[in-house]
Amino acid sequence: MPARPADLPKLLAAPELKPVWLIAGAEHLLVLEAADRLRARAKELGYLEREVFDADARFDWNELAASGQAMSLFASRRLIDVRLPTGKPGKEGAATLAAWAASPPPDTVLMVTAQEWSKQHEAAWVNAFERAGVVMPIWPLRREEMPAWIGSRFAARGVKATPDAVERLADRVEGNLLAAAQEVDKLVLLLDGALLDVDTLEASVADDARFDAFRLTDAALGGDAARALRIVAGLKAEGEEAIPLVGWVLTQLRALHRLSTAGTNLAQAFRSERIWDARQPLFRRALKAGDTAHWERCLVQAARIDRIAKGRGDGDVWREIERLVAAIAAPRRTAELIAR
Repeated sequence: MPARPADLPKLLAAPELKPVWLIAGAEHLLVLEAADRLRARAKELGYLEREVFDADARFDWNELAASGQAMSLFASRRLIDVRLPTGKPGKEGAATLAAWAASPPPDTVLMVTAQEWSKQHEAAWVNAFERAGVVMPIWPLRREEMPAWIGSRFAARGVKATPDAVERLADRVEGNLLAAAQEVDKLVLLLDGALLDVDTLEASVADDARFDAFRLTDAALGGDAARALRIVAGLKAEGEEAIPLVGWVLTQLRALHRLSTAGTNLAQAFRSERIWDARQPLFRRALKAGDTAHWERCLVQAARIDRIAKGRGDGDVWREIERLVAAIAAPRRTAELIAR
């Protein structure tokens, strides 16, 4: 059976590590942290020599096979770290990995990490890893799991947080674990042992440009053009970079466009887009205010702004952002602002 992330402490507490490990999933932070814990435990157990292979499409799998056959230069245990971004090693790679798992070299741990994983990735080499060692798929957290994950992260760092504050932070980061982890680390430093409640959270993120971007899109989707434009003016005055802001707006517009084509199965579409209950009313309002053609025009405008921000187009980037924000907030009154 595949291992679960919750099984990792017990697996690492064993006196000896399994010879092969596969840690894979689209939640890059969780994969990275699990791999870091394995590396740290391997070092404790004397795996002092480490080799890293980036197994992209051009990777020569003979290099890995040769490494398995070579003796350690320093007569120490070795950790072989194979980074397989797609999770698909190809025919040659699959054969190499399966052969390694069938007969692991002594005093060697092979760790394969992948940033993509699904049921379609399961193959003979994965089964070989499961028989010989550990296969740990890491699936995206569900909406209802996010607060507990954030809360446990606070607790591990000695911070007490109220359930309301944890829930609010979960809503703000929209399922982005990296953003959540960064905010937890920042708040731990700011709080210095104090209780985190909703008021403290809001005060702590009031000047955070990333959360200004969240507030901007929420205001625009909710139809509050005046508030959204005030946020744009504030970001401009503070000298914030336009590219990250445009990237976030573009992400929201793409989701909105896909939702606009979902027909009557909107509930399923919200689940697919991972738009949580707290924000669904904003998207429903926007969908009612504008049709698919309007959101397509908004996407074209966002792409144009992105080119301007990156120096590949002409125009005033902040003026064009204002036009786009107004068009999102009030599709019927401002459609001409982005008509081309």
